[in-house]
Amino acid sequence: MLPAAARLRRSEDFRAVMRRGAKAGRRRLVVHALTTDPSDAAEAARAGFVVSKAVGNSVVRHRVSRRLRHLVSDRIGTLPPGSSLVIRALPPAADASSAELGSDLDASLRRLGLSGPSAVTGKPRQTRPPDNGSAV
Repeated sequence: MLPAAARLRRSEDFRAVMRRGAKAGRRRLVVHALTTDPSDAAEAARAGFVVSKAVGNSVVRHRVSRRLRHLVSDRIGTLPPGSSLVIRALPPAADASSAELGSDLDASLRRLGLSGPSAVTGKPRQTRPPDNGSAV
């Protein structure tokens, strides 16, 4: 379970992340992320979840929410301080296993630059090798 300090609860916070943040979509979920400057970030990373009725009935929605909460609780410590995530489940999430949701979540976090070495250092990722001056 996510600790209280690691949860987004206010609708204003959800709205800010979804409007001003970057997003990365996968087949089963969409991750919206808003990061602050690491020097300004005194608070821990936070996450919130949106699982609408389009995903399924209340039993299915709660199952998807529990799986997503568990997956995020394992990864919240690796996110940059002050970052906020909103994970929005899509209808295919209803039939997905935890492993499938986890792979979609990891792929989305990598695409947003919130996973891997650059997430810790705060440096932007290089998309291609540095130019060493030699002509190809």
